Amino acid sequence: MLEALADGPATAGELAALLPIARPGVSRHLRVLREAGLVEVRQEAQRRVYSLSPQPLTEIDDWLSRYLARWEHRFDALHTEIARGKRDQRRT
Repeated sequence: MLEALADGPATAGELAALLPIARPGVSRHLRVLREAGLVEVRQEAQRRVYSLSPQPLTEIDDWLSRYLARWEHRFDALHTEIARGKRDQRRT
């Protein structure tokens, strides 16, 4: 849902058309995201239009970046071990 909103603001109906979730599920997800501060909503006539709230997402990105280097190192090591295991299987 956040990826869909990254393309621009959308209504719950527009999001439901893009996602494999029924409209009530989309509305529940949007409520949770709104309560978490990750999306904002504005009223346009009879429609509610949802958009990303950039500040909390920036804070999440900043927090995650501290761990990214450690994870990348571990994923590189995992990739090496998987490749080694595949190579050993081919030899047998």
